[in-house]
Amino acid sequence: MRTSRRFFDMKQQSEKIAMLTAYDAPTARALAEGGVDVLLVGDSVGTNMLGYTSEREVTMDDIVHHVRAVRRGAPDMFIIGDLPYGAVATVALAVANAKRLVAAGADMVKFEGALPDVVRAIKAEGLKVCCHLGLEPQNHEEKRLKGKTAADARKLVDDARALDAAGQDMIVLELVPEEVADAITRAVKAPTIGIGAGRKTDGQVLVIVDVLGYTAASFKHNKRYADVGETMRQSARRYAEDVHAGAFPAEANAFRMPKDEREAFGA
Repeated sequence: MRTSRRFFDMKQQSEKIAMLTAYDAPTARALAEGGVDVLLVGDSVGTNMLGYTSEREVTMDDIVHHVRAVRRGAPDMFIIGDLPYGAVATVALAVANAKRLVAAGADMVKFEGALPDVVRAIKAEGLKVCCHLGLEPQNHEEKRLKGKTAADARKLVDDARALDAAGQDMIVLELVPEEVADAITRAVKAPTIGIGAGRKTDGQVLVIVDVLGYTAASFKHNKRYADVGETMRQSARRYAEDVHAGAFPAEANAFRMPKDEREAFGA
């Protein structure tokens, strides 16, 4: 049974939670086989997979589509679905959209911002909620560190406490100083998941295309574990060269009719 209780237990036992984004079935299957604890179908699908220039272009239909794909690829994994820009504009809309993501296969929904009323409303429907503080890509134009001043840091801690009191089941902390993430982690019951938030959170999340090195982009908060982008380029180059030269397909790639059928066919 997929339950968020496991992650509260991991926090209590000081076991780290490993989360990665996933947007399609093959990737979801690979990440599940690799031992990841949680898959996040994030609105980062927009800029990383759909060619959008901003996370704000991602629609509910986009997220629903990709949640379904990830669920098909990893039927037993715990999956979080991101509520995109505008999806929590009102409490009623937030609840309706949360239900859509759960119906598509999400075990939990995530939204950005300090909105305790939204947490309470979604929880009242028996659904699980992951919150998101610090850098909020949907709401902040500038992608920069948040919580650098004492006043801003206190605000983040207070917001996290309010979300916790409302019943959040998990919270993502993005691009905040390690000291702030540590304070929030100690202040709330819910597991904290960091991305660019240092070492003191209960778990970590990264964007799969950054982890695999789809592009040459380099981020301080990220660790590249592969260079898939270069592998793809080299593979495409070699394939094109083989096709242009007539080297592919080769004899080993061709199918043939049975001899008697070939003779009857006249080939």
